[in-house]
Amino acid sequence: MSKNTRKLKVGVIGCGRISVMHLVSVASLEETELVACCDIRLDRAEAAAREYGGRAYASYEEMFDKEELDAVHLCLPHYLHSKVAIYAFERGVNVLTEKPMDIDMESALLAVKRAKECGVQFGVIFQCRYNRSSLLVKDAVTSGRLGKVISARSTLTWSRPRDYYCESDWKGTWDKEGGGVIIDQAIHSLDLVRWVVDSEIESISCTLSNRGHDCIEVEDTAEGLVTFKNGVRYGFYCMNNYGCDEPIEIRLYCEKGRVVFDYDHAYITYNDGTTEEAHPDKIHLSYGGGKDYWGLHHVRQIKQFYSALLGKEPLEITGEEALKTHEMVMNIYNIGRKGLEKD
Repeated sequence: MSKNTRKLKVGVIGCGRISVMHLVSVASLEETELVACCDIRLDRAEAAAREYGGRAYASYEEMFDKEELDAVHLCLPHYLHSKVAIYAFERGVNVLTEKPMDIDMESALLAVKRAKECGVQFGVIFQCRYNRSSLLVKDAVTSGRLGKVISARSTLTWSRPRDYYCESDWKGTWDKEGGGVIIDQAIHSLDLVRWVVDSEIESISCTLSNRGHDCIEVEDTAEGLVTFKNGVRYGFYCMNNYGCDEPIEIRLYCEKGRVVFDYDHAYITYNDGTTEEAHPDKIHLSYGGGKDYWGLHHVRQIKQFYSALLGKEPLEITGEEALKTHEMVMNIYNIGRKGLEKD
């Protein structure tokens, strides 16, 4: 960026656990200047501002009134994503929000609609698409090297102890988090499979259960089968009752080969005996305090978002694109929640 080019002014709303991935990324990019950190707990906003820059606010309304913002990042409880995004859109401010888009379909659709009406960009974080493993698998499918995908499966066995939920005023609730292991943890593996398969969904069959957390309303275990219109059958299993966070595993069975991948590694074995692999590349950026399963590629998606804002390239993961995964997640809940509520 030339010295005469103005940096884009950025605010981060919500300074909790995930915000470090955004704060570090924005502070590291040459295209951006962090000018505001906002959290209803002012002490958290002040701590973020001291470390990464900008002014601290306890009210996002006050922040919008006092700052000339080009974009905001939303690191809020799920039920606030669309509400605050629309508030930003209507003030001409671009938005990059953490997943999920919201806790229902209607709010997500409205946010996409308002962004378009207001002429601003709306991006949704699915950073795992930027892992080298994911990119290799996507390219092998899109290019035709693997032929048609026949079936897929994903497995997630992580740990969320009682304290994870009890220390939060919104985790583990239907009205604020919108669900449990599906919407908060497995959403990334669900998104990766849907993105790679790249087809509309024909049907979903699933069950949701709460098997190990008596302090929450939502599911800690889920399994199901998604059938896509192109014929691919995708089985998933996820739960938060394991002793640690094991790497997720996604498998694809294809016409010309088989795939095993996770967030860090991918192994493709073709029917003719040839192979391809992908492994993590080095990113010289420390997120200090970030979780391993968040990966390292928030900065790549965030940089892409700002390249789009500067007109250098189209935005890749738009609100419209993210709606495809959001609809799948909402339909899993529409079907599976009925059985959970009978337990």
